[in-house]
Amino acid sequence: MNAIFQNEALKKWGEEIKEFHLPRWDQLPDLELYMDQVIQLVDQYLSPVTTGDKHPLLTKSMVNNYVKLGLIPPPIKKRYTRTHVAFLLAITALKQVLTIPEIKEAIVFQGRTDGIREAYDFFCREQESAIHLIARQAQGKGVSYPTEPIPFAYLAARTATIAFANKILAEKVISCEIDYLRKGENND
Repeated sequence: MNAIFQNEALKKWGEEIKEFHLPRWDQLPDLELYMDQVIQLVDQYLSPVTTGDKHPLLTKSMVNNYVKLGLIPPPIKKRYTRTHVAFLLAITALKQVLTIPEIKEAIVFQGRTDGIREAYDFFCREQESAIHLIARQAQGKGVSYPTEPIPFAYLAARTATIAFANKILAEKVISCEIDYLRKGENND
Protein backbone atom coordinates (compact mmCIF):
# COMPACT_ATOMS: atom_id res chain seq x y z
CA MET A 1 0.00 0.00 0.00
CA ASN A 2 1.45 3.37 -0.93
CA ALA A 3 0.72 7.01 -0.23
CA ILE A 4 -0.83 7.45 -3.67
CA PHE A 5 -3.79 5.27 -2.65
CA GLN A 6 -4.43 7.38 0.43
CA ASN A 7 -4.17 10.50 -1.65
CA GLU A 8 -6.87 8.99 -3.87
CA ALA A 9 -9.12 8.47 -0.85
CA LEU A 10 -8.68 12.13 0.08
CA LYS A 11 -9.31 13.22 -3.52
CA LYS A 12 -12.49 11.14 -3.61
CA TRP A 13 -13.73 12.80 -0.42
CA GLY A 14 -12.90 16.22 -1.88
CA GLU A 15 -14.92 15.34 -4.96
CA GLU A 16 -17.86 14.28 -2.77
CA ILE A 17 -17.98 17.58 -0.86
CA LYS A 18 -17.15 20.00 -3.66
CA GLU A 19 -20.83 20.79 -4.22
CA PHE A 20 -21.69 21.08 -0.50
CA HIS A 21 -24.76 23.23 -0.01
CA LEU A 22 -26.60 24.53 3.01
CA PRO A 23 -30.22 25.55 2.52
CA ARG A 24 -30.84 29.28 2.54
CA TRP A 25 -33.55 30.78 4.70
CA ASP A 26 -36.18 30.46 1.97
CA GLN A 27 -35.20 26.81 1.39
CA LEU A 28 -35.70 25.78 5.02
CA PRO A 29 -38.97 24.01 5.84
CA ASP A 30 -41.73 26.58 6.33
CA LEU A 31 -43.74 24.44 8.68
CA GLU A 32 -43.68 23.47 12.29
CA LEU A 33 -41.54 20.45 13.10
CA TYR A 34 -41.10 18.23 16.11
CA MET A 35 -37.69 18.07 17.77
CA ASP A 36 -36.84 14.67 16.24
CA GLN A 37 -37.51 16.06 12.77
CA VAL A 38 -35.31 19.10 13.42
CA ILE A 39 -32.47 16.93 14.69
CA GLN A 40 -32.77 14.70 11.63
CA LEU A 41 -32.71 17.74 9.30
CA VAL A 42 -29.61 19.25 10.92
CA ASP A 43 -27.83 15.91 10.70
CA GLN A 44 -28.88 15.50 7.07
CA TYR A 45 -27.64 18.97 6.09
CA LEU A 46 -24.27 18.66 7.84
CA SER A 47 -23.54 14.95 7.40
CA PRO A 48 -21.75 15.35 4.03
CA VAL A 49 -18.91 17.15 5.79
CA THR A 50 -18.80 15.37 9.13
CA THR A 51 -17.35 11.99 9.94
CA GLY A 52 -19.53 9.07 10.97
CA ASP A 53 -18.25 8.98 14.53
CA LYS A 54 -19.53 12.52 15.11
CA HIS A 55 -23.18 11.51 14.67
CA PRO A 56 -25.55 12.43 16.06
CA LEU A 57 -24.37 16.00 15.72
CA LEU A 58 -27.33 17.24 17.70
CA THR A 59 -29.32 15.60 20.48
CA LYS A 60 -32.53 16.41 22.34
CA SER A 61 -30.59 17.41 25.44
CA MET A 62 -28.45 19.80 23.38
CA VAL A 63 -31.54 21.46 21.92
CA ASN A 64 -33.08 21.77 25.40
CA ASN A 65 -29.83 23.25 26.75
CA TYR A 66 -29.67 25.77 23.88
CA VAL A 67 -33.20 26.91 24.78
CA LYS A 68 -32.26 27.20 28.49
CA LEU A 69 -29.12 29.18 27.59
CA GLY A 70 -31.10 31.54 25.37
CA LEU A 71 -29.27 30.52 22.20
CA ILE A 72 -32.53 29.64 20.47
CA PRO A 73 -36.08 30.72 21.21
CA PRO A 74 -38.29 28.20 23.01
CA PRO A 75 -40.47 26.01 20.80
CA ILE A 76 -44.13 26.86 20.44
CA LYS A 77 -46.24 23.95 21.72
CA LYS A 78 -43.26 21.60 21.20
CA ARG A 79 -42.99 22.69 17.58
CA TYR A 80 -39.93 24.20 15.92
CA THR A 81 -39.88 26.63 12.99
CA ARG A 82 -37.36 27.54 10.30
CA THR A 83 -35.88 30.03 12.77
CA HIS A 84 -35.00 27.14 15.07
CA VAL A 85 -33.57 25.07 12.21
CA ALA A 86 -31.42 28.01 11.07
CA PHE A 87 -30.08 28.64 14.58
CA LEU A 88 -29.42 24.95 15.17
CA LEU A 89 -27.57 24.49 11.88
CA ALA A 90 -25.28 27.41 12.64
CA ILE A 91 -24.76 26.42 16.28
CA THR A 92 -24.02 22.78 15.40
CA ALA A 93 -21.35 23.77 12.89
CA LEU A 94 -19.84 26.56 14.97
CA LYS A 95 -19.64 24.54 18.18
CA GLN A 96 -16.91 22.51 16.50
CA VAL A 97 -14.59 25.54 16.73
CA LEU A 98 -16.15 28.00 19.20
CA THR A 99 -17.45 27.80 22.74
CA ILE A 100 -21.17 28.10 23.41
CA PRO A 101 -20.77 31.54 25.05
CA GLU A 102 -18.81 32.74 22.00
CA ILE A 103 -21.50 31.41 19.68
CA LYS A 104 -24.20 33.14 21.72
CA GLU A 105 -22.40 36.49 21.51
CA ALA A 106 -21.78 36.05 17.78
CA ILE A 107 -25.43 35.19 17.11
CA VAL A 108 -26.65 38.16 19.11
CA PHE A 109 -24.21 40.49 17.33
CA GLN A 110 -24.96 39.16 13.85
CA GLY A 111 -28.71 39.17 14.50
CA ARG A 112 -28.63 42.80 15.61
CA THR A 113 -26.38 43.80 12.71
CA ASP A 114 -28.25 42.10 9.86
CA GLY A 115 -31.32 40.36 11.23
CA ILE A 116 -31.68 36.63 11.62
CA ARG A 117 -32.51 35.86 8.00
CA GLU A 118 -29.58 37.77 6.47
CA ALA A 119 -27.15 36.59 9.17
CA TYR A 120 -28.14 32.97 8.51
CA ASP A 121 -27.81 33.30 4.73
CA PHE A 122 -24.40 34.97 5.17
CA PHE A 123 -23.29 32.10 7.42
CA CYS A 124 -24.41 29.59 4.75
CA ARG A 125 -22.52 31.38 1.95
CA GLU A 126 -19.37 31.61 4.06
CA GLN A 127 -19.55 27.98 5.20
CA GLU A 128 -20.08 26.74 1.66
CA SER A 129 -17.20 28.85 0.38
CA ALA A 130 -14.89 27.48 3.07
CA ILE A 131 -15.98 23.87 2.40
CA HIS A 132 -15.45 24.35 -1.34
CA LEU A 133 -11.91 25.58 -0.63
CA ILE A 134 -11.00 22.53 1.41
CA ALA A 135 -12.62 20.29 -1.21
CA ARG A 136 -10.16 21.73 -3.74
CA GLN A 137 -7.29 21.17 -1.29
CA ALA A 138 -8.36 17.56 -0.73
CA GLN A 139 -8.37 17.05 -4.49
CA GLY A 140 -4.80 18.37 -4.71
CA LYS A 141 -5.83 21.57 -6.45
CA GLY A 142 -4.49 25.01 -5.67
CA VAL A 143 -6.51 27.28 -3.43
CA SER A 144 -6.42 30.84 -2.28
CA TYR A 145 -8.32 32.02 0.73
CA PRO A 146 -10.31 35.23 0.46
CA THR A 147 -7.95 38.15 0.76
CA GLU A 148 -10.24 41.08 0.13
CA PRO A 149 -10.94 43.21 3.18
CA ILE A 150 -14.05 42.15 5.03
CA PRO A 151 -16.06 44.46 7.28
CA PHE A 152 -15.58 43.89 10.99
CA ALA A 153 -19.22 42.83 11.37
CA TYR A 154 -18.54 39.74 9.23
CA LEU A 155 -15.00 38.85 10.26
CA ALA A 156 -15.93 36.43 13.08
CA ALA A 157 -18.36 34.52 10.85
CA ARG A 158 -15.82 34.20 8.05
CA THR A 159 -12.97 33.08 10.27
CA ALA A 160 -15.16 30.63 12.21
CA THR A 161 -16.47 29.01 9.02
CA ILE A 162 -12.93 28.73 7.64
CA ALA A 163 -11.79 27.24 10.97
CA PHE A 164 -14.59 24.64 10.85
CA ALA A 165 -13.71 23.72 7.26
CA ASN A 166 -10.00 23.42 8.08
CA LYS A 167 -10.83 21.31 11.14
CA ILE A 168 -12.80 18.79 9.10
CA LEU A 169 -10.05 18.69 6.47
CA ALA A 170 -7.45 18.00 9.16
CA GLU A 171 -9.64 15.26 10.63
CA LYS A 172 -10.07 13.65 7.21
CA VAL A 173 -6.34 13.79 6.45
CA ILE A 174 -5.54 12.24 9.84
CA SER A 175 -8.12 9.52 9.19
CA CYS A 176 -6.44 8.77 5.83
CA GLU A 177 -3.03 8.70 7.53
CA ILE A 178 -4.30 6.25 10.14
CA ASP A 179 -5.77 4.02 7.43
CA TYR A 180 -2.48 4.17 5.56
CA LEU A 181 -0.49 3.13 8.63
CA ARG A 182 -2.92 0.32 9.49
CA LYS A 183 -2.80 -1.09 6.00
CA GLY A 184 0.99 -0.84 6.00
CA GLU A 185 1.16 -2.78 9.27
CA ASN A 186 -1.07 -5.50 7.85
CA ASN A 187 1.28 -5.87 4.87
CA ASP A 188 4.36 -6.42 7.05
